[in-house]
Amino acid sequence: MTSEELDIEFRDAVSRINAHTEPFPADVLLKLYAYYKKATNDYGRPKSREALINAFKTNALFQAQDITQDEAKRKYIELVNNYFLYRK
Repeated sequence: MTSEELDIEFRDAVSRINAHTEPFPADVLLKLYAYYKKATNDYGRPKSREALINAFKTNALFQAQDITQDEAKRKYIELVNNYFLYRK
């Protein structure tokens, strides 16, 4: 897959997530958050009003720190595809 194809597929996956109206499981949300931040090179601090949520987000970012931007896009796409494939 070319870099351009990866970008298109990543944007499509982000659109699918943004269009979804049902709640996501917390573990899926945290992985999506970390992969998205890594894929978009957004290294800003978590901005939740809740300190505990910020701690979970920070932990998710630490867990994704050793992957590349393209790997983060692929993992995000895979997570989205699997979520919609296997959800009930």
